[in-house]
Amino acid sequence: MAKRILVTGGGGFLGSHLCEKLLKQGHGVIALDNFFTGNKRNVEHLLDCGEFELIRHDVIQPIMLEVDEIYNLACPASPIHYQYNPVKTIKTSVMGAINMLGLAKRVKARILQASTSEIYGDPSVHPQNEDYWGHVNPIGIRSCYDEGKRVAETLFFDYHRQNKVDIRVVRIFNTYGPRMHPNDGRVVSNFIVQALWNKDITIYGNGSQSRSFCYCDDLLEGMVRLMNSNCIGPMNIGNPNEFTILELAGKIIEITGSKSKLVYKELPADDPKQRRPDISLAKKELGWEPKIQLAEGLSRAIEYFDNLMKTAPDAFKTVNLH
Repeated sequence: MAKRILVTGGGGFLGSHLCEKLLKQGHGVIALDNFFTGNKRNVEHLLDCGEFELIRHDVIQPIMLEVDEIYNLACPASPIHYQYNPVKTIKTSVMGAINMLGLAKRVKARILQASTSEIYGDPSVHPQNEDYWGHVNPIGIRSCYDEGKRVAETLFFDYHRQNKVDIRVVRIFNTYGPRMHPNDGRVVSNFIVQALWNKDITIYGNGSQSRSFCYCDDLLEGMVRLMNSNCIGPMNIGNPNEFTILELAGKIIEITGSKSKLVYKELPADDPKQRRPDISLAKKELGWEPKIQLAEGLSRAIEYFDNLMKTAPDAFKTVNLH
């Protein structure tokens, strides 16, 4: 049955792919974005679709719409962007959640919160499962994002308990793929752009810190399955295969054939040393696990960035490669 679905952050990396996926499933989609980190280029191919609407709007401000479902993805998700205006970041997480939950309550819509593995902070439990409460610095430079997302989860569960709002909460682990912002400061996009330009690849710390990288198509399949399930979450969605930052750099250099050299810089404050999801709950409740492995996913992302350099070089004007 076709639904009318609101996607906040619909012009962003994951949001635009989600809009595309939902349209292919036959739903009507409203994408809402203030374009701080999103870009109209990500959804311009959808604008001629009669079932797609694009609204420039900031979730910090209330909005009145009639929808059946809401995917709340609106928030800067990379350290460069969420630390640029930390007060605005935490407002987006907290006030945005309040406004979207209020909308869901009014129209009786099911609402999904795009939470994050950052709620686990620099974890003392490895891998991280949904029962772990996290190890987060409440006053650090990453706190605007980490704690904002934690408060958003609190709001979702309180609206569920107090107002019977139909919620879903997904905790997204490192995700990558086409349409990542070239200047988002995340390790995959940084390394790919540096490698394609044969610039030095910047390793923070000694490169032994680990991450688990999930391709965007896999992530969104898990997210949509959670929305359509009877499980409210929170639920980890990510790839449990773990790689060091040095291993990631090596793979990208190999695939691109780059002449880049590695340079080392000081590790930023509160940067997690390990990050890997326990996806047992997703396997049990959704029958979901990722299918696209790192080499294949990186090849797709590299092809996207290579093409973007040729067709939209202005997108890289503000990219900091150092």
